[in-house]
Amino acid sequence: MELFSQRKGLKPVKKIIQVDDIDDDLRNGLWNALSIFYWNGMKNQNWLSYHQSIHILFEFLWQDFFKRPIDTLNDTWSVTYRSIREYYFNCSWFEVYDFIEFIANSYPNESSNRGFIKFSNNILERELSAYRFIDGKITQITTKEEIDEIEEALETAKPLKPVFHHLKSALNLFADRKFPDYRNSIKESISAVEAICNLIAKNTKATLGQALKEIEKKMTLHPALKKAFDSLYGYTSDAEGIRHALLDEPTLDFEDAKFMLVSCSGFINYLLAKSSKAGIKFD
Repeated sequence: MELFSQRKGLKPVKKIIQVDDIDDDLRNGLWNALSIFYWNGMKNQNWLSYHQSIHILFEFLWQDFFKRPIDTLNDTWSVTYRSIREYYFNCSWFEVYDFIEFIANSYPNESSNRGFIKFSNNILERELSAYRFIDGKITQITTKEEIDEIEEALETAKPLKPVFHHLKSALNLFADRKFPDYRNSIKESISAVEAICNLIAKNTKATLGQALKEIEKKMTLHPALKKAFDSLYGYTSDAEGIRHALLDEPTLDFEDAKFMLVSCSGFINYLLAKSSKAGIKFD
């Protein structure tokens, strides 16, 4: 369910897209991944002799991650389990990423590690983390600059209701953790650009291409940038069916919707700055 602060645009985008924090849902999801691929088979009390692979993993953990003496590693699984669980649920957000990355690169069973990485990436995407496993390493895929572009566009577009409405809808559709709608998020992102272009062109019925031609009469647009957004408009109108009802869902994902949201936010910011310099007023 969308919260009040999200509907009103009061919750920072960097909190929706988790960059420098991990909420309970994400932390729990990653712990469940660890449980499924590593912990769940460990029921035997004398675990050191029962499961050689886990034994090797925990020796690595004690020696290279926690930097503890190996002889403090307890022979009783329940004691050791409580110790790592307490650490995990009390450590900082970045230490969670350190921990899961270390596990995925230290457990001596590549099949389990591959399964864990794939499962974890699904959790990271579902919970809108700014990070993914790439080539076995936790890597940031959403930058502060991208988030700043979205937040700036939302803030400056507030007085321009059509623009703000479409941009906020694009973010909400993208950020729905249970049922993300990437197809319509992309549609709303490009609709936000159409809305700002129509306001500048003083023609609410113009297509994006038509509006851009009118805008060029009022201000100088960089040719490469204009061409790029003509191309993006074409992308939203092609056979993938973002603007057409098709029987089959188009092959669109998190990265497509994020790219369009960031790009359209950046173009809106660019046009508003250009409009201000050109002395264009909005009714």
